[in-house]
Amino acid sequence: MLYSLMEMGRAAMLPWRAAANVTRRTLRNPLNPAGETLAGRAMAAGADLFESLTRYYGKPEWGLSPVEVDGRPVDVEIQTVWSKPFCNLLHFERDRSALAQARGVDEREINDPKVLLVAPMSGHYATLLRGTVEAFLPDCEVYITDWTDARMVPVMDGRFDLDDYVLYVREMIEAVGESAHVVAVCQPGPPTLAAIALMAEDEDPRRPASMTFMGSPIDSRKSPTVPNKLSEERPYEWFRDNLIHSVPATYPGALRRVYPGFLQLTGFINMNFDRHVDAHYRFFNHLIEGDGDNAEKHRGFYDEYLSVMDLTEEFYLQTIRDVFQEHKLARGLMTVRGRKVRPEAITDIALLTVEGENDDISGIGQTQAAHGLCSNLPDALQMDHVHPKVGHYGVFNGRRFREEIAPMMKAFMARHAVRAARRKAA
Repeated sequence: MLYSLMEMGRAAMLPWRAAANVTRRTLRNPLNPAGETLAGRAMAAGADLFESLTRYYGKPEWGLSPVEVDGRPVDVEIQTVWSKPFCNLLHFERDRSALAQARGVDEREINDPKVLLVAPMSGHYATLLRGTVEAFLPDCEVYITDWTDARMVPVMDGRFDLDDYVLYVREMIEAVGESAHVVAVCQPGPPTLAAIALMAEDEDPRRPASMTFMGSPIDSRKSPTVPNKLSEERPYEWFRDNLIHSVPATYPGALRRVYPGFLQLTGFINMNFDRHVDAHYRFFNHLIEGDGDNAEKHRGFYDEYLSVMDLTEEFYLQTIRDVFQEHKLARGLMTVRGRKVRPEAITDIALLTVEGENDDISGIGQTQAAHGLCSNLPDALQMDHVHPKVGHYGVFNGRRFREEIAPMMKAFMARHAVRAARRKAA
């Protein structure tokens, strides 16, 4: 019922949004002298703000082509190389001819490392990692998990739970191929570690060369944050009875039981409500002042931040129970389709953990816990990094990520690529 009411509310706002758009365009018309007055600029800014707050935000575009390599543009084409109902594996395929010219080498000499980014399935689309992809594209063959909005998946395509997530990740690692470098950002840390542990135990020749976990709740008991505490304070039944709703008939996934993205977004906003109010107040002032650069930065961030997707009931509830309430991976109790997950089976896959000093989603120590679980991994294959002055988002995006964290990650991958090649040869 709540989901249907939300859709009705969106529909009811359409005439008002149309009126706001007309007002904005009229007042910004260069032939309208009223648009140059303070009152006119304020009215236009108010209409702009109203439109942005009431708009329906769909899945964002990647907008990555071209990428700059050594000062030269290289076109990027996005290819789907693996697909199932709840996820597509995307490859950001660079124009090899232009790439070779930019580097001054022959195309046959290009042998960049393969990096698989496991994007979060926690409300936002994979495009949230656009900056992460951009940082790796000049030097790597980049792949990313593009999770599907549950409201767009017909009920006839079946269920999708945390165990399915693990098995999807394993299949995608295998699809990328031998000696890949897997990077799990935030939520996918536990299921990605589980997938790699299963591959290691099976001695799968396509197991990765390295695995990196960034701001991930491997063990959310360590330095618990507000979301962690909420997950433990509320009983499992509360999440089941209050946060799960049916998809309305207007979507392909009609009648599927989901955790709606708009509820997840509400939780995110309430965590830092004052900060979001201040950001929109500054946006309003930038519009009045004609500060287009800062206004566009605000739009760019919130166009991504306000684009959310639904999660299946079974995936969301199993994640709440197994990851945040019972801590099954951290306690050695996690199973996938009845098979026990054994991180201690990982002996030859390099491990890097990255945390932010000011992370208010995954506190310090939660990601580091991966080192303790991989108890048979030699010290020479392990590295832990806590980056100063960055929060959760800054761990995988922004200036410090581009200039400091990403180069460190690439160097780590390069060190262990040679060892992985020797393993392959053996």
